[in-house]
Amino acid sequence: MAKRQHKPIKSDAPGLTARRFAADALLAILHGRRALEDVFEHGETGVQFRALDERNRALARMIVATALRRAGSLQAVLERFLSEGWPEDVRVHAVLLSASAQILLLEVANHAAVDLSVDLANEFRNKRYAGLVNAVLRKVVAEGRSVLDALPPEADTPEWMRERWRNTYGAETLREICLAHRIEPALDITPKQDPSALAKQLEGIVLPTGSVRITGKGAVTQLPGYDEGEWWVQDAAAAIPAKLMGDIRGLRVADLCAAPGGKTLQLANAGARVTAVDRSTPRLKRLKQNLERTNLKAETVAADAAAWEAEPFDAILLDAPCSATGTIRRHPDILWQKQPEDLEQVTKLQARLLHNAVKLLNPRGLLVYSTCSLEPEEGEMQINALLARNKDLERVPIGPDEAGDSRAVTADGDLRTLPFHLPHSDPRLSGCDGFFASRLRRKS
Repeated sequence: MAKRQHKPIKSDAPGLTARRFAADALLAILHGRRALEDVFEHGETGVQFRALDERNRALARMIVATALRRAGSLQAVLERFLSEGWPEDVRVHAVLLSASAQILLLEVANHAAVDLSVDLANEFRNKRYAGLVNAVLRKVVAEGRSVLDALPPEADTPEWMRERWRNTYGAETLREICLAHRIEPALDITPKQDPSALAKQLEGIVLPTGSVRITGKGAVTQLPGYDEGEWWVQDAAAAIPAKLMGDIRGLRVADLCAAPGGKTLQLANAGARVTAVDRSTPRLKRLKQNLERTNLKAETVAADAAAWEAEPFDAILLDAPCSATGTIRRHPDILWQKQPEDLEQVTKLQARLLHNAVKLLNPRGLLVYSTCSLEPEEGEMQINALLARNKDLERVPIGPDEAGDSRAVTADGDLRTLPFHLPHSDPRLSGCDGFFASRLRRKS
């Protein structure tokens, strides 16, 4: 990946550092395959991001997230005006994508988006790129809106991914998924107690699942009740699997692949004696910090959950590693980083984890398996294969009241949330992660 040469140009104009970071971040994500949050938190880009003031951090985040959500259609617009195709230097791609997101989708002055992007292009060794950036972006300002509006929402999803979803869910549902991915999600919170009181305190709403949803901006750590450990951030769909356990007070419960710990906190808060297992020591450290903040108790074990041995448990929650295609609303980088071949490796891991989870389960014990994926290979097909291999397992169907949205219950009684489920009249308060969950019991 080409590295940006930061030549000084006079003194940085207002907003230039935020746009420089945004272009660097897009370069790292789209051409370096780094994860979105990793870019913001770690390495050289993390240092650059933390050096920005609060206003520029917010601008940079918005540019990057918007450009990733709409990269497919924005690139289609840009290609209309790139008469000779994309330049070889991928830094130009990042600058043009960042700028077109500002011009067409954000409330940013067009002249600022154009002029500052030209300044960024002037930092490259090849001077002709500044003229190219200027010419293309002026055409985007003049004609880009009509080109963008004519594109279908599916344009923002890679072809292989949208074909899979079309085959699985149908064309109408595919379009609804793609439209939901365009909307920046609200913040979902799991309260330790009394969702209504917390919703009132945070000026949010209580969802049918019991999660609290808010649209307020600002640092999560500054919200009321955070320091006191009264709640934790967790997508509403991600909070459902632990609730499928029912009354687990006093029971021995294992949370496999537990970090960063949202489900562990739910299980501990429900009164279970929890053992949280994860192979990542750094991620377990974060889980322990969450336990400490919320004043909840759980045993933590650093181990490979696919091979871990222990005395059998009364209940097991396995939220397995997956392609994470259900979390695109919150992690739009997944659109451009996942490949079809990624599925084969992760589904093999899921099968091994399920095999070991069954071995760790007491007779009459409950197993809840979940993934934040839209792919049937990681959900319905995994469970059907597991039941075919294990005649001592049976499904315990999930009810519509447990799912929060009646459309989220499959014909087999599994949970399948989609990004447009949990609707609200205000689009900012709609949607959830795409999740699959199945509840199984081991026969006596």
